[in-house]
Amino acid sequence: MSRHSSSLQQSVAPPLLLLSDGHAGNRRQAEALARALGHADAPHLTVTATACARLFAPRVLPGARRALGAPFQHVLQHPPAQVIGCGRQAALATRLLRMCGSFAVQILDPRLNPRHWDVVIAPRHDGLTAANVISMDGSLHAVDAASLAAARQDFAALTNLPGPRVALLLGGASKHWPIAEKTLFAALHQLAQRVAAQQGSLLISASRRTPDAWRQYLPRLQPALLWRDAQDGRNPYPGLLALADVIVCSADSVNMLSEAAATCAPLYVIGSEYLHGRPAQFVHHLQAQGRIRNFVGTLEHFEVSPLRETARVAEQLKKMMATHI
Repeated sequence: MSRHSSSLQQSVAPPLLLLSDGHAGNRRQAEALARALGHADAPHLTVTATACARLFAPRVLPGARRALGAPFQHVLQHPPAQVIGCGRQAALATRLLRMCGSFAVQILDPRLNPRHWDVVIAPRHDGLTAANVISMDGSLHAVDAASLAAARQDFAALTNLPGPRVALLLGGASKHWPIAEKTLFAALHQLAQRVAAQQGSLLISASRRTPDAWRQYLPRLQPALLWRDAQDGRNPYPGLLALADVIVCSADSVNMLSEAAATCAPLYVIGSEYLHGRPAQFVHHLQAQGRIRNFVGTLEHFEVSPLRETARVAEQLKKMMATHI
């Protein structure tokens, strides 16, 4: 249950409710969209699906109303006017709430006909099309001019480091990005050499997806700043987005690439040649648009336009909500 869940026990339903399975990437997208809609304080409920619901969501099978936890059953008794969900388990929840009268917005392809929701917001690389589908490049997030300005103040000490400041945002191998450890380490070593040759500063932020072996390797790169987990203090990730002269990302995460592409810094990607599936389509799209380049040993500056889809999606969604009213 989320930190806002206590408010859901009240008999009066909130005007907007956010739903997810609790995974950070899904939760952040729902909250970013709510913030862009002017509902920064919208309550967020983490659904706890049964094994059967996790397997078959968002299909409505017998007992589905009881398959997402007791707090959600309470929500069904007092449905909000609007609901935003992200992820397949949330898609079952938003579908059920629509059947109870809520205006249901689902983020990410629910892998079912979009007609079961009022609006579906899906990455363009998913290829989902319908009258009620809003397509976007990448994912929704909170990185915009205001958040970057705040991070520049909050992490102002980073400006004392020698430039160019090169941020490395590192994720982890996945089924879509099965990069070999030896291959990755070679690329990271090449990156560190390039930054050293420019007498700049290498700033590294790992993620929860980063394997322990990768984390242990990172000090060998002699970075000016290294964040591997909470033991290294607070995560400088917002500051790196705001203050890096160049950003280098591993190819695995659409969310991370989308956030990095929302900045004004040139963006390089490591290991895109090992990426496949739908995430590869997104990377290829950004490459074709000139927003990102493959890291092949050089870190040249190039002009970029920030990719900020959240505000555009929110404006389009507002218009669709207005016509529904």
